[in-house]
Amino acid sequence: MQDVEVRRHVAAPVERVWAVATDLAAAPQVIRGIDAVEVLTPGGFGVGTRWRETRTMLGRSATEEMTVTAVEPQRSYTTEAVRPGVRYLSTVAVTPAGDGGSDLAMTFGARPTSTLNRVLGAVTGPLGRRAVTRMLEKDLVDIAAAAERS
Repeated sequence: MQDVEVRRHVAAPVERVWAVATDLAAAPQVIRGIDAVEVLTPGGFGVGTRWRETRTMLGRSATEEMTVTAVEPQRSYTTEAVRPGVRYLSTVAVTPAGDGGSDLAMTFGARPTSTLNRVLGAVTGPLGRRAVTRMLEKDLVDIAAAAERS
C-alpha cells in the first residue's frame, strides 16, 4: 500500500499536542477508533516503547504490537508493527504554526514482505487506502479536540 498522509491544524501549542499524541494510557479515551492499549514497557515514551493497540476497522477487531523506532521529542515519532507477510510504519509529526497553534500530520504505510501479500495489496490497495485515510482523519480530529480542550 502506498503511504497515506493526513494533516490537520490544531489550535493548541506543540507541547500540548505532543503530550496528547504520546499519552498511550489515555489513547482509548481520546481516540474513538482505539478500543484498548496495553503498554508493554516501563518508563516514559521513547525509542523502544512498545504497546499492544486494539482497533476496530471495517467491522473487524485487530490487535497490533507497536514499537517506537524513532523519536524527535516535541516533533515526531515513528512506530513499526510486524505481522506475517507485512510490516506497518506510522509517523506522527507536530510542527509549530504561525498562529501559535500546531500542524499535526500522520502517515501510515504497509510494506508487504511476501509475494502473496504483494498480490493482495495490488488488488485491495485502493479500498485499504480509503479506509486508512478515514481512520487517520478521525484520529487527528480526536487528538486535536483533546489538545484544544486541555
